[in-house]
Formats: sequence, C-alpha cells, structure tokens
Amino acid sequence: MMTLFDDIKIIITAARSQAFRAVNSLLLTTYWQIGKCVVEDEQAGKVRAKYGEATLKILAEKLTLEFGKGFDFTNLTNMRKFYIAFPKLDALRQELSWTHYRIISRQASEEKRLFYVQEAADCGWSGRQLERK
Repeated sequence: MMTLFDDIKIIITAARSQAFRAVNSLLLTTYWQIGKCVVEDEQAGKVRAKYGEATLKILAEKLTLEFGKGFDFTNLTNMRKFYIAFPKLDALRQELSWTHYRIISRQASEEKRLFYVQEAADCGWSGRQLERK
C-alpha cells in the first residue's frame, strides 16, 4: 500500500527528472549554437580557415567576466568541436549530457562518434563509463 511519503516521492522524482531533461536540452542547444557562431566567424565564408587561438582566448576572457565560469578557452574549444562533430542540432540525443558529447566530439571518425552516441544512449553509460570505453 502506497503511503503519502511514497506518493510525494514519486512526484518529486518525476519533477526532478523533467527538470534535468529540460536543462540538459537547453545546455546542449546553447553550447551547439555557441560552437556554430565560433565556426561561422572563423570561416568567414571560407571552406577552411585558420583561427587564431588569440581570438578564442579574448572571447573566453570577455564571456567569463560577463557570465562567470563555463566559458573559458577550453570549454569554448569544446563547443567548437561539438558543433563540427555534430552539425545537425536536431540529430542530438537528448538523453546524453554535455559531458557525453564533449567526450565523443574528440573522436576523429564520424563512424566512431555515431557508435559511441548509440552505445552511450542505449546502455545508459555515465560520462565516466564512456570515458573508460
């Protein structure tokens, strides 16, 4: 027999799960869009472009001053790699987190990236489990 505690526990757990999915989705979309802006700026209409690290470092300094942690040079570089590795926003698996995508974006081969996305999602791998694989 369910108790009042059990009923409320189910409600809170479901709400937290929904909140996590919503925040995760927004975070992935935001980081993807930032990566897209960086790539489009660096290419400036060219198919391939050399992008000075100085530009990203300056951008990182300004963003960090304005918005705090999370926008340092390393993270901006990860966002850039994320967009390049996953150019279709609609194709992102929402059950995977930024940590998953950050790790998977390091893979040079699209085939490997797709494999790890599929496995991480299907097997419910945590970021640490994915890192070990």
